Amino acid sequence: MPDRKVPNQRSPAKTKPIMESLLPILEKGRKENDKTWEALQDSEKRYRRLFESAKDGILILDAETGKVVDANPFLLNLLGFSYDALCGQYLWDLGVFKDIAASKEAFKVLQDNEYIRYDDLPLETLSGRPIAVEFVSNVYLVDHSKVIQCNIRDITSRKQADAERKRLMAAIMQAGDAVVMTDAQGIIEFVNPAFERITGFTSGEAIGQNPRILRSGKQGNKFYDDLWNTISAGKTWSGTMINKRKDDQLYTEEMSISPIRDTSERIINYVAVKRDISEHLRLTEQFQQSQKMEAVGLLAGGVAHDYNNMLSVILGYTELALGKIDPDQPLHADLEEVYKAAMRSTDITRQLLAFARKQTINPVVLDLNQNVQNMIKMLRRIIGEDINLSWEPQAGLYPVKMDPAQIDQLLVNLCVNARDAITDVGKIIIETKNTVFDEAYCAQNLGFEAGEYVMLAVTDDGSGMEKEILDHVFEPFFTTKGMNQGTGLGLSTVYGIIRQNNGFINVYSEPGDGTTFKVYLPRSIGKKLDSRLEGVAETPYSQGETVLVVEDEPSLLKLNIRMLEKLGYRVLAAHTPGEAMRLAEKHGSEITLLLTDIVMPEMNGRDLAERLQALYPRMKILFMSGYTNTVIADRGVLDEGVNFIQKPFSFKALGIKVRDALR
Repeated sequence: MPDRKVPNQRSPAKTKPIMESLLPILEKGRKENDKTWEALQDSEKRYRRLFESAKDGILILDAETGKVVDANPFLLNLLGFSYDALCGQYLWDLGVFKDIAASKEAFKVLQDNEYIRYDDLPLETLSGRPIAVEFVSNVYLVDHSKVIQCNIRDITSRKQADAERKRLMAAIMQAGDAVVMTDAQGIIEFVNPAFERITGFTSGEAIGQNPRILRSGKQGNKFYDDLWNTISAGKTWSGTMINKRKDDQLYTEEMSISPIRDTSERIINYVAVKRDISEHLRLTEQFQQSQKMEAVGLLAGGVAHDYNNMLSVILGYTELALGKIDPDQPLHADLEEVYKAAMRSTDITRQLLAFARKQTINPVVLDLNQNVQNMIKMLRRIIGEDINLSWEPQAGLYPVKMDPAQIDQLLVNLCVNARDAITDVGKIIIETKNTVFDEAYCAQNLGFEAGEYVMLAVTDDGSGMEKEILDHVFEPFFTTKGMNQGTGLGLSTVYGIIRQNNGFINVYSEPGDGTTFKVYLPRSIGKKLDSRLEGVAETPYSQGETVLVVEDEPSLLKLNIRMLEKLGYRVLAAHTPGEAMRLAEKHGSEITLLLTDIVMPEMNGRDLAERLQALYPRMKILFMSGYTNTVIADRGVLDEGVNFIQKPFSFKALGIKVRDALR
């Protein structure tokens, strides 16, 4: 049989050379495998370094089991876990991730999705500190096995900064002050709503413009040059300026302008915070004016009080001298002129006291026509020669009960207001008439009460007022006059006087057609006071009574003693309340009347009267003063039954008042 050949079978001799030829190839392959291995090791090292040095948290999960297989140091530090406490745990057992995978079923959803992202995921550290993270997970295939890599970025600080930015922006947008931001060249880039409200320019109209759109022309170029030089040098400028709104109305702003720098200290923007202080300045001016008027009032009240004391001396001694001189003597006529001048001076002091509000209201029943007539001459001087003052009274006017000084104040305020409404020449009409309001009229006019009234109207042909102004015309400090042309208290004072006397007031006006103020005062049923009675009445004399007079002004005390003694009274005199108390202890049962000044050292007249009446109830009281103090007043009105004589007083007036008090 022929020999069979084994395929590919070689003899030993031939195999050796083949192996030798393969060795270089095998060696090369081994070296290449070694390089691949080394490359894999280097790659692993680089990845590990990146993994461990990453500034974001990295969490590696086994996608099949849901167990944590790795976590980098940043994540461990962020969450507060140790490596051993975290690795090998099921994801759904880690409460920190409860919002992602609260259960095994929830993890399956995560496992089946190759990409999950949370832009703002709330987490809680092991210590319970809340944090916010950005969470991104991806599913990878590694060695035929799925792993899930979760990248976790801490955005807590960024979120807080964003929230702070939103709060700051909300504050800027809702601020009452205007906020304006410009670029480095001064072009407006941002304005808040307060800017729009104050200036009238919308943000769309303002952005892209230079702030000079607000210039009023009230500040010169040097003012703006100094401002720009200050802020462009990196300093903050603060001050006030008058600007102009979109509707051309001027307003005053208080502002500060500051530069904004970038990280290289280069000025990139300017920001201005501006406040409209026009109303504040107006109120401040009114307050200062009010303080000035109050100071003038205090001065006027003090001067008038002292002046009244001196007038009392002049009137008293002049009257005593007149009684000693024959009426046919020239000296008698001279003394009469002195007396008349002193009496006219008392009118001046009464006006000063009314202005200073140092005179307590003392309503009397009077004829309004007569009081207005007495004021006409003075009113003509007040309003000036260019304005024709017409006085049109109605005969048979109802009597009213009111303090005459308040009527004077009311008329002056209304006529001055009318005068100011007339530009050049014009006319003011004062008229009175009786009127009746029925229930039907009062139902249609809030605040009116049915009854009989006396109307006092003041009409001018001046500029008139619009309805918007009429709605505020009686409000304190409201005025349409320019700076330093009025306090805004005149008409509110008129309103207060009328309401205090249970009256009403209406105002009618149209732009260009003048204004009419109609005052309605209730009819009085009391007996009308006849101012002529004093001139014809006989001076009543004493019936043997004893009067204790208390006056701290020596000259007045001496005069009062002289007049009372001439009237036939026995007089006990005291310079002080203490001296009066000592005299009362000795002569208490003899004293019929206490005539006392109100304002004195040691004790006021009211307290002195109360103490003495407590000891001697039958003792009558008569107060006297240059101005009535609140110690004898109730809400500014003399108490019912209080006897009072206003300084200066005449010999006859004193006799009548003393007799009335004793009755």
